[in-house]
Amino acid sequence: MALTLLSHEISDLCIGKPPLRCLSVDTATVADAIAALKSSDEPFLSVWSCNHNDDDNNNNNNNNKCECLGKICMADVICYLSKFDNSNLLSLSSAFNASASVLLPKSRSLVVHVQSSSKLIEAIDLIIKGAQNLIVPIQTKSITKRRQQKLLTRNVVVSLTTTTTTIHKNCRQFCWITQEDIIRFLLDSINVFSPLPSLSISDLGVINTTHTVIAVDYHSSAASAVSSISRAIVDNVSVAVVDIGCDQEDQRMVLIGEISPMTLACCDETAAAAVATLSAGDLMSYIDGSGPPESLVGVVRNRLEDKGMVGLISLIDSFSSSSSSGSSSDEESPAARMKSYGRSVSSAARMARKSVAIVCNRKSSLMAVMIQAIAHRVSYVWVIDEDGCLIGMVTFVDILKLFKEFLNGEN
Repeated sequence: MALTLLSHEISDLCIGKPPLRCLSVDTATVADAIAALKSSDEPFLSVWSCNHNDDDNNNNNNNNKCECLGKICMADVICYLSKFDNSNLLSLSSAFNASASVLLPKSRSLVVHVQSSSKLIEAIDLIIKGAQNLIVPIQTKSITKRRQQKLLTRNVVVSLTTTTTTIHKNCRQFCWITQEDIIRFLLDSINVFSPLPSLSISDLGVINTTHTVIAVDYHSSAASAVSSISRAIVDNVSVAVVDIGCDQEDQRMVLIGEISPMTLACCDETAAAAVATLSAGDLMSYIDGSGPPESLVGVVRNRLEDKGMVGLISLIDSFSSSSSSGSSSDEESPAARMKSYGRSVSSAARMARKSVAIVCNRKSSLMAVMIQAIAHRVSYVWVIDEDGCLIGMVTFVDILKLFKEFLNGEN
């Protein structure tokens, strides 16, 4: 049974996967990335470098290839804008006109190209080594020269309209496989791993207490947590918001909530103002639910004025004006209009838009933790003790490592 599972190809996980929406690293700006993210049903977009032209279609030169450089979400945009020099409008303008490449993480290993014929065990190995997404070519029937030219023409029109679409060589399309996709696939054959699913995460030793646990104090500034949020995006986890006790002998951290990149990804770019001015605890309240509390909107505005952050003030004002242009009420306040900051996102993304941390305890079974994570569309579950203090977390990567060791022992 284990051999059968390992023999599956990546293509088995690609069934029904939609083609990726792509940004061209050569032409797309930060403003283009924002527009593309707002119009997408998915929280992430892929960024590509396509070094070819129409004459390259019959050229086998390996230098003329399409390469995915990484993925971006609105959380990347918010972190970028919150750190930018917001003391003048010219700086803000240059921030939006910068290449979308500034939003990419420095690590190129987060996305890895694989062939659709690659084995499942190879995909698991890549995830364990740090890959978040596996880029897979979609298998399609060959198309005629005329059909190819029509596709190229259509893509060019889209590109000129949105300035975001990149044309892949020979009109090829790609999808990507995530950690969640692999975990879901393995769940269909969970009996192969018996008795692991019924054992506790403590007994299995999968509680991660080291490098993947990122935490900030509830009372610390959200601005100081930007680097932590960026790291959480790279590690595919969240930032724990904790209360650190005053007792010098007891440095345990009580888990209050989390700042999730997926929660930020459901916001729009004006959330950068909240990151730049609020505490970590207040930021959780600001980005949670359907909109920020009225009281926090006022706090953000006042602090922006106190700090002379005219760039972010202008961003909020311009967004409020555009949001209210279709409103019939002239009495609606800027603060009230700002509460409509949430953008249109998929139902899967809306499920993730909560600052309440998903938790379990040491005695939770592996199966229960896997189902918790999948049900809430996250790749991790926080582990706490009976007092609510943070112990660590269990991630999909930790689970895949465990499954691989088990399968290696079976063969």
